[in-house]
Amino acid sequence: MAAPRRHGLILAGAAASLLVGLGADFGSGARMIAGFSGAAQTALAGAGAAGVKARFTDGAGWQTRHPTLSGGDALGDASRARAAAAVAAIPGVGAVFWSPRPGTRRTAVTDVAATQCQQSVAAILASRTIRFAENRAAIDPASGELLNEVAAALRPCAGSVIAIIGHTDASGDDAANLTLSRQRALAVRDALGARGIDLAGLRAKGVGAQQPVEGLTAADPANRRIEFTVIAPASVAPTAVDTPGPG
Repeated sequence: MAAPRRHGLILAGAAASLLVGLGADFGSGARMIAGFSGAAQTALAGAGAAGVKARFTDGAGWQTRHPTLSGGDALGDASRARAAAAVAAIPGVGAVFWSPRPGTRRTAVTDVAATQCQQSVAAILASRTIRFAENRAAIDPASGELLNEVAAALRPCAGSVIAIIGHTDASGDDAANLTLSRQRALAVRDALGARGIDLAGLRAKGVGAQQPVEGLTAADPANRRIEFTVIAPASVAPTAVDTPGPG
């Protein structure tokens, strides 16, 4: 896989997330946050960051599902990324922030997590390809085990947006190739969803023959491929905790 490295930072909603709206009262929101807090401490302990605390309130004291992690100043960047990814994997948790070290600013889950995740998928697909029926979007059953491996590699990316990009070669009609590439990306998205990857974080896109592999002509069949780009972190499914309601 030769996907360009694009590790953008997407934050959906303000950091000051209000407990309002859509049937959620303060009590239910407080219970949700308490659940997040308990799950976060368990996740952090499992990630080797037992001394790190997750705070689910913002600077004004409002409850939020975008926690700030503190402590663990001795942890390296990779360890901090693993800790943040473990918290982000909790269902319902949005973007995860680290409180700043002295002389630094508050940052969200670092590009380290996205880079590691994307590199894992790239390694899996370096010598193997997700295969499809000829001129169709049906995934070849022989690619089932490969998809299992891709899904396992993507699980640590929970809380990120994962872009699935379908490519074709330049043979045939351009419009038909564009449609086929998108249909194949959608098929991979659905296959990953069936393997436990949250569909809310998956984005499928087809580009036809517009982006050939570097060094190949557009007509080369080796351009037929699926690429993955991991963008960290992203809040893609608002919960009652931070969804504004009437008034």
